[in-house]
Amino acid sequence: MPATECSPVDDSLVSAAVEPVSREQLGRSTVLVVGDVMLDRYWFGNVDRISPEAPVPVVHIQRTEERLGGAANVACNIAALGGQASLICVIGHDEAGERLVELLATSKVRAFAERDASISTIIKLRVIARQQQLIRADFEEPPTKEILLAGLARFDSLLGECSVVLLSDYAKGGLTHVSSMISKARAAGKHVLIDPKGTDWHRYRGASLITPNRAELREVIGSWPSENELMRRVSELRHSLDIDALLLTRSEEGMTLFTERESTHFPTAARDVYDVSGAGDTVIGTVAAMLGAGLPLAKAVVYANSAAGVVVGKVGTAPIAYDELFPR
Repeated sequence: MPATECSPVDDSLVSAAVEPVSREQLGRSTVLVVGDVMLDRYWFGNVDRISPEAPVPVVHIQRTEERLGGAANVACNIAALGGQASLICVIGHDEAGERLVELLATSKVRAFAERDASISTIIKLRVIARQQQLIRADFEEPPTKEILLAGLARFDSLLGECSVVLLSDYAKGGLTHVSSMISKARAAGKHVLIDPKGTDWHRYRGASLITPNRAELREVIGSWPSENELMRRVSELRHSLDIDALLLTRSEEGMTLFTERESTHFPTAARDVYDVSGAGDTVIGTVAAMLGAGLPLAKAVVYANSAAGVVVGKVGTAPIAYDELFPR
């Protein structure tokens, strides 16, 4: 199919995706996740008045929650679907780091956390009232070079155990050695999936699949006046970076998969959209789990699209469970 044509999703793929992938098949999926992790803290409350000190709402906190964020949420999604997820990350020697490790263990993610005493574990604190986010406060510091080299050595030791490598970049410094990881993983015959950040995508050269959202792709190729122009620019980008495929997530418009052979659009599967936080984590995590289970890329994207349709109906970052993707 010419690169200037975009086909809708094949009906055979949709019908095939209705059939559940067995727990046994997903249980054989082995994914090594590397990237920036964070602890997502949520404070839920009510707003009944404005502060006398400043024109801001006063939130009466009713309950709090802690969830896995960033690459930790990606790994959690894989494990929740039944895949075997291993995670290499950097955290601080602090209370938030301990809590993050506890949540990973509860989520059945095999965590290899490099501890850096010179930094604090990344925390994103959100205050929410009436299902609306009022403010987010971020606490973060970049990791040291020494601890990142330790993470690279850990990557070398674990690479042979996985079928898929997933590199989740949140631009917090945890993927300084991403180019080396891609080269080693591809040389070992692994699928390499990238959730990108920033404008320097040359460091992602040689990846199997890259999964930007619209804003992230626009930063790299500029705004596109038409779908044909989008496909032309994506094709040039893929060839220049030697990337096999690009999956563009487009929020309410669904997602589009660009490969060498064709471009396929998948309309959104969402019914109600409350919060898109973590939806990208769910998409790439689901694709990784399905590829590791032996599914072809196009079918894996169909399942990922369905998974995204579920998680955007939740408030805050939350993984997709097997029974949610394949309800009985």
